[in-house]
Amino acid sequence: MTILLYGLAALAEIAGCFAFWAWLRLDRSPWWLVPGVAALAVFAWLLTRVESDAAGRAYAAYGGVYIAASLLWLWIVEQQRPDRWDTSGAVVCLIGAGIILWGPRG
Repeated sequence: MTILLYGLAALAEIAGCFAFWAWLRLDRSPWWLVPGVAALAVFAWLLTRVESDAAGRAYAAYGGVYIAASLLWLWIVEQQRPDRWDTSGAVVCLIGAGIILWGPRG
């Protein structure tokens, strides 16, 4: 369930942030901000659903998922294929996220 929540949170955060990008960088209407703000609120709510004993740990582990999801967005939405350095960096981040999330705790 954690992986699903992180995936949905990443989609919501990236979509919300992209709405601001579209408005400010791509000259889209300010109306893009309405769904953008809603998506960011959904993102924050989804992160509260993750099973974790501390918010900071949930956020830290999410960071790796966000990086990988951002590269998928780059590839699927922006149609720019990530290069080997993008992919290598995302793998390192996902390994780190896994260690944070599932590492044994005393």
